[in-house]
Amino acid sequence: MILSSSLPGCIVDRVVRHSGHLIIAAHVRRDRGRCPDCGAPSSAVHSRYVRHPADLPSFGEAVTLRLTVRRFYCHHPACRRRTFVEPLPRLLPPRARRTGRLARAQAHVGLALGGEAGARLSGHLGMATSPDTVLRLVHGMTLPPIGPLRAVGIDDWAIRKGQTYGTLLVDLDRRRPIDLLPDRSSTTVAAWLRRHPGIAVITRDRSSEYARAATMGAPAALQVANRWHLLLNLRQAVERWLGRVHGRLRHLPSLAAEEARRPGQRLRAYRRSQAEIAVGLDSRARRLAAYEDVRRRFQGGETLLAIARQTGLARGTVRKYAQAESFPERATRRPSPSRLDPYLAHLEQRMTEGCENAMELWRELRERGFAGTHRQVHRFVAERRTRPARRTARKWLARTSPPVTDAIPLPSPKQLAWFLTQPVEGRLPHATAAIGRIEQDPEAARFGDLAQRFAVLVRTCCDDDSRPSDPAGELDLWLDAARLSGIPALETFAVGLERDGAAVRTALTTSWSNGQAEGQISRLKMLKRTMYGRAGFPLLRRRVLLAA
Repeated sequence: MILSSSLPGCIVDRVVRHSGHLIIAAHVRRDRGRCPDCGAPSSAVHSRYVRHPADLPSFGEAVTLRLTVRRFYCHHPACRRRTFVEPLPRLLPPRARRTGRLARAQAHVGLALGGEAGARLSGHLGMATSPDTVLRLVHGMTLPPIGPLRAVGIDDWAIRKGQTYGTLLVDLDRRRPIDLLPDRSSTTVAAWLRRHPGIAVITRDRSSEYARAATMGAPAALQVANRWHLLLNLRQAVERWLGRVHGRLRHLPSLAAEEARRPGQRLRAYRRSQAEIAVGLDSRARRLAAYEDVRRRFQGGETLLAIARQTGLARGTVRKYAQAESFPERATRRPSPSRLDPYLAHLEQRMTEGCENAMELWRELRERGFAGTHRQVHRFVAERRTRPARRTARKWLARTSPPVTDAIPLPSPKQLAWFLTQPVEGRLPHATAAIGRIEQDPEAARFGDLAQRFAVLVRTCCDDDSRPSDPAGELDLWLDAARLSGIPALETFAVGLERDGAAVRTALTTSWSNGQAEGQISRLKMLKRTMYGRAGFPLLRRRVLLAA
């Protein structure tokens, strides 16, 4: 039996089950109503009619109310309203086709899933509605108040990656997003900060726009640069420098520790087919032509942006080509796993013993559990055999390549930059060997030492056990050493740090961090992807702020 308390202000008359859903007949409990305009009570009934709003499901079935309501006369002489319907504020808004609690439930479903998915789930839960109605209910929800702010984190997010960006603001004390802005210009962010006075701390990335916005909108606030972005900027500077000198570093000899390898360990990928080699050569020819075109334009005085617009290349690619000492060859990647790898030690031993018959070796591997084809063994043997096979045709004898030596390839600039900036105690053996190899170059040795010093300073500034006694003083010493290093990429990085010196020093001497904003950006991306790019900024803003 359904109790009267389940319908606030109403008395349940009967419950009928019809066509798979419940119909609850009820009437209003009170004997009089109050005019919504003048507030005068009235018991003079004008008429009665029945409303049929939907309500929350019960026992897994949809519920419809058959609610009898009365219309009263208003006899107050000063009131312009002649009649009014008795209100039910706790149950049903005026002219609504669903109860308030059903509307709230559907709105929360739409807040979590969006319009289409929310409507599908609501139908399965006995609250059938349309996607447009779900979105309308979400838009009707009241945004949470911002309240007084003390510490705010600012970060950007991509509306359309590479083209348009917005700004997310996070309350660092309450650990929740407080607003979403449609762009990342200093004017917009500064205007928002002026509307919320009293902010004492602003954490941000290294963006000059956000630095300018914080200075204009909250000049008394303490600005804190994000430590993660300091390490990111360092790695980017190292990578740019390595991209310029990588051609020179590739010619450095391998170290003994680097050349030592275990039996069966591969140091490079398997040899590619002739068709794959031809495709690679065509790609290299196109990149070489683009490199020579960029170098010619840059030496002719054109700016990087103008070259990028004329050639259609990305600005980063244009910068890499313009600053490179020689044509930047593509670095050899570390070999990916192969099903032949567990049997390499056996193959090498058998070939050392003089067996170069690929089919015989393949049959031996099959007995050991190898599930690959004989072509994989043929390819391995073909590039390592000491003499042509007995049945090799005459036309292929002249093309037979000499045995391949397992020369150690130098990692890419991106990998080397990661090796140089990661903690020394966490480096893998191959990373240590690669760093030792490039440090044979004096300039690379100086750059690597300064990069590691700065990375250690940033990582240990908040560690009580290994924290320097004076992080700001250590930073000043590092900046002096970087300016005197004679390495343009490092000098440029030091100039950028000095320009943002106050925020950088605060990051090294306080515990404030922009990590909360970074985490909320990840959540925002998840919500944005669930909307498939079809919803606009207002709906995304509501979902971010209301679902916090």
